[in-house]
Amino acid sequence: MSTSDEVRALALSLPGTTEKEAWSMPTFRVAGKMFLTLPEDETSMAVRCPKLERDELVLAEPEKFWVADHEAAFAWVRVRLAALDDADELRAIVVDSWRQAAPARLLDAHPELGAPA
Repeated sequence: MSTSDEVRALALSLPGTTEKEAWSMPTFRVAGKMFLTLPEDETSMAVRCPKLERDELVLAEPEKFWVADHEAAFAWVRVRLAALDDADELRAIVVDSWRQAAPARLLDAHPELGAPA
């Protein structure tokens, strides 16, 4: 089971990431663009996710992924931390969200975090 402390440590390990409190919750940003939040009681996280992929994830694994009503119009998905398979799945989700927000200069400087093959 993944914890909010693991999420925070992973997010902050990514290049250019900062943590900022907003809407009474921790948010994580790269180059000023938000890519992850730890809402409510920090048992879930919200990450960037293209809407088509998001809808497929929610349909395929509703016990793991869902869309909060107020985020339905945006390209974000919620992830239940307790439902994640392992640390590798957590890392893949967080890094993918970071990639969507990171500027090209950071992506170019860190090819190991580039798009999956």
